[in-house]
Amino acid sequence: MALPYRWQYRVDRWKQIFGGMFGGGEKRPQLCPACGALVGIHATRCHECGANLRFGLAAWSKGLAEFFGGHAPVTVAILIVNIVMFAAELMGTIQAGQFGGVSIIWSMNPETLYRLGSSNPYSIRILHEWYRLVTAMFLHIGLLHIGFNMMVLLDIGPIVEELYGSARYLFVYIFTGIVGFALSMFFHPAAGASGALMGLIGVMIAVTTRRTGAAMQALRSRLISWVVSIFVIGYFLNADNYGHFGGLATGFILGRLMADRAPLNASERNRAYLLGWLAGIVALASFVLMFLHYRDKLPWSD
Repeated sequence: MALPYRWQYRVDRWKQIFGGMFGGGEKRPQLCPACGALVGIHATRCHECGANLRFGLAAWSKGLAEFFGGHAPVTVAILIVNIVMFAAELMGTIQAGQFGGVSIIWSMNPETLYRLGSSNPYSIRILHEWYRLVTAMFLHIGLLHIGFNMMVLLDIGPIVEELYGSARYLFVYIFTGIVGFALSMFFHPAAGASGALMGLIGVMIAVTTRRTGAAMQALRSRLISWVVSIFVIGYFLNADNYGHFGGLATGFILGRLMADRAPLNASERNRAYLLGWLAGIVALASFVLMFLHYRDKLPWSD
């Protein structure tokens, strides 16, 4: 039986993406993912910049971006991971017998959160479980928590991703989130994407300080008002304002250091891809370590 048109289109696109990654797929002229030059059907290296068209960072980055589709593939991937991890939290909470009606709105089982990699001062500083600085940014303590954070992600994420390119955007997101939890781990346990999201806001504030005009001034004022509101609400709700500050400050510094545009040439693209893949590998390794430590003895069980 023939597949529906939409599914046939998806299957054909996936064949093209993964076939291109491994040297197969439809043979046709292509653009070099590193410098944008037009290369031949059978070319394996770009004649302009020498980039590998099959196994280089640029080729794999282009393939993954096409796989997730749209103009903000990393934002979509981050959203998916957050939803999957929230589903895992929900399953663990149900198994622990702590799922009761509207409680999902503001609470999750603490043991489940811990096992899935929430930030914990003792586990990070004493047991050296540094992977928690990454996995914690994909966990949330309730439906209200993840709902608000994902709304912010979908609001500002695509803007930053389009501005800097997907690779550098992923680096900014992961790095600012890590710094945020590295600061908060000296004070209390924590979980949530807000540190990384504050990093994106910090980047945008830095961008608006470089550019002139009424539109940039209005955007900067809105962002600053947003930041003030988040800190005020965080104070009254006992949220992780240490993580918020760490992410915001780091994002602002990165925004001042990086050119506020997508990479323009092969050299800039390769550096961006390197940063993006470094962040991706760190994130993947952190999740692997979380799974390996999932059934470890709980620190408070003694």
